[in-house]
Amino acid sequence: MDSDKQLLKTPLHQWHVDHHGRMVEFAGWSMPVQYTSIIDEHLQTRNSIGMFDVSHMGRLYFSGTKVAEFLDGLTTRRVAGVDTGKIRYSLMTNESGGILDDVLVYHLPDLNGKPFYMMVVNASNRAKIVTWLNEHQSGTDIQIDDRTETSAMIAVQGPLANDAVKELSDFAPDSLAYYTGTTTRICGKEAILSRTGYTGEDGCEIIIRGEDAQLIWDEVFKLAAAKGGGAAGLAARDTLRLEAGMPLYGHELNEATNPAQTDLRFAIQMKGREFVGRSSIAEARNNSELWIRTGLELEGRRAAREDCKVFQGEQAVGVVTSGSYTPTLQKSISMAYIHPEYRELGTALSVDIRGKLHKATVVKIPFYQRSV
Repeated sequence: MDSDKQLLKTPLHQWHVDHHGRMVEFAGWSMPVQYTSIIDEHLQTRNSIGMFDVSHMGRLYFSGTKVAEFLDGLTTRRVAGVDTGKIRYSLMTNESGGILDDVLVYHLPDLNGKPFYMMVVNASNRAKIVTWLNEHQSGTDIQIDDRTETSAMIAVQGPLANDAVKELSDFAPDSLAYYTGTTTRICGKEAILSRTGYTGEDGCEIIIRGEDAQLIWDEVFKLAAAKGGGAAGLAARDTLRLEAGMPLYGHELNEATNPAQTDLRFAIQMKGREFVGRSSIAEARNNSELWIRTGLELEGRRAAREDCKVFQGEQAVGVVTSGSYTPTLQKSISMAYIHPEYRELGTALSVDIRGKLHKATVVKIPFYQRSV
């Protein structure tokens, strides 16, 4: 990014600065990477409540006729015919099957009960996805309204998260099924409330107008702090999602990766439908040489980082995409793309970390699952 180009700021930017958030550039935004320590913020999310400002994520709203059919033709997971209140995790692919982004497609009621569609996309891919959608809406009356910079999004995650938000909301988040949502009022302000997240914990996410963000953040923060929780930054969000085995765009997912490699079968629905990239995914599923996303546990505390090579003996059989020594598990774990011949659970492999081989074992993803 050009040094003279000003970073985008979320509506909560000043709060982060005032509370000693260490601000970094991320996908063109000024974002808090941490406040205290990554470990503390990680563990408070696992044990109580972690609050994340995720307003940098793109929020796109759709209007027009046949919106569901339009989106269905561009996503690997079925959108057409999905009931109001549902939220679908899906991939978007180009003609060759390369992953453009992983997204959430919302089909929710507004406060008057009228259904609408919206999509949450990764911050780094927002411009690309808006362009892609516009390129494909020719001949339709579909309109795409990018409200990212006029709204905010807050993730409230952890075993006590829903109880805290319940005190402020007209609709209890724990009455929602997972990956469903609604429009309600929180602190008297109109909000989209969904039982979703990116940490492996229970919790919810809140989308509100930018001018309402500070009020809602402050009120949730008071309740979180009283329960031993607090704000958390991008770094803890990354270690949490890694433990939960959730892929990250730019690491496990990119335009060089085919969905058939991702081990995300629930998000790829092929039967009885056509969408951009479908034929390439079908072809890739029949390729026995494609490396597949796999979990690894390493001996010791040394973490394998992105691009570390994975070996079976002297043969390179894979590459690491994400890795860390994680606070909850107290283990060094990694996600990697590995040749299918070497993916059986318990297979002994090794990872090259700065020229030295470290023993590793193939394990199940997710690495961590909450008890309830």
